[in-house]
Formats: sequence, structure tokens, C-alpha cells
Amino acid sequence: MFDDATNKHIRRDGISNWILKEVQQRYHTKNITKEHIFYYVYGLLHSEDYRTRFADDLKKSLPRIPIVESIDDFMNFYKWGKALANLHLHYEREEPNKEVVVSGLENAPDGDCEEAYNYFYVTDKLRFKSKDDKSTIIYNSHIVLRNIPPKAYEYIVNGKSAIEWIVERYCVSIDKKSLIKNDCNDWAKEHHQPRYILDLLLSVVNVSVKTVDMVKLLPRLKFD
Repeated sequence: MFDDATNKHIRRDGISNWILKEVQQRYHTKNITKEHIFYYVYGLLHSEDYRTRFADDLKKSLPRIPIVESIDDFMNFYKWGKALANLHLHYEREEPNKEVVVSGLENAPDGDCEEAYNYFYVTDKLRFKSKDDKSTIIYNSHIVLRNIPPKAYEYIVNGKSAIEWIVERYCVSIDKKSLIKNDCNDWAKEHHQPRYILDLLLSVVNVSVKTVDMVKLLPRLKFD
């Protein structure tokens, strides 16, 4: 981490030569690369069939990765796995979902100014309209997000939807023992982006919807 940047770094693949050889032999081709296998695994781990069948095992141990019989299925898992990885890596660049309606922006100040930070400030925490109605998120006293697609909550990360993680984590809190204040708004100020939290939330909604749609395009898994 603290090495001189001029030093040469050695790249070590997470995909072993052994599994590369196994997959190439399985499909009788040398055209399969470690990159294919990496994104194949990423796609497979999003498969509803895989996650349902091995739900109990995935809670207790590292996932075991099967190699599908058909090279067409393998390449489809690779294709959508790569698309999902790119979507998840660049989540902050994703445009807002077109179905979501944001009210309260008509009076928002422009630019990197104190008025803008105050306007987009999360005073306490983000809130859902109610436990039973998550189509609406109350951002602060004057900004509200409405019409969030129910599909967006189907994208689950570690037992909770990605949207719920944002709502839970982006808040202002004070540790009871140390009295240290944890203010989610500090990140926006450090990066000179008054709208950062709002834009992040809007992006995650769209990432969630797109993820659910992509997952449904993954090949069905066949188990003996």
C-alpha cells in the first residue's frame, strides 16, 4: 500500500491455471481465458437457480462453482456476468431510474455553495414513508423520492436490498461511548458534490432494477 509508485507490481490472477485447463478441456477449446472464467463465476453467483438450490450451503461455507455442460450456457453466464460486473463497478455513474419522481428540486441552489449543501443535507437519516410502503423515501424536509419500482427491492445484498443499505447507512449519528459524530454529509463536502447522496440513491435504484432484469436473462441451471 505504501510502496514507491515507481516499483513494478506483479499481477496475480485469482483464477488458477488448473481450472483454466479444466474448462478448456471440458469445452475442447483454447479460446476460453481466465477473464471468461472470472465473469462466468460472477454471473453464476447471481443465478436464482444456483442461489436457491445452495442457499443453506452458501450461509455456512465458501461457494462451490459448478461448470455447466453447455459452452453456450457458459458464454451466456460470462456475457451477463461481465455486464453485471460493469454495472456494479460503475454504479455511481448510472443515470436515475426514469420512473422515480423527485419533488423539491425546483428550489434547489446550483453549484458548489453553502446554500446547496444545506439544501441537500441529510439532517438525521433517510426514511421510508412507512414499513409497508417503500415506494417513497423521505430524503429531508423538502426533498422526497416517489414511485420507486417494487422490482428495485428484489436486488438483495447480504440479506438486504441495496436501497435499504443506503437508507440505513447514510445518516448522522453519534457514538455513545466515544461521542464521535459520524456525518454522511461529510463525503459530499469533501468531494464538492452537494447532491452526492441524492444522486447515489437514485443511481442505486436504477442499478437494482437493471440487475434484476439481467439476472432473469441468465441461463437456467440443470441439476442432477
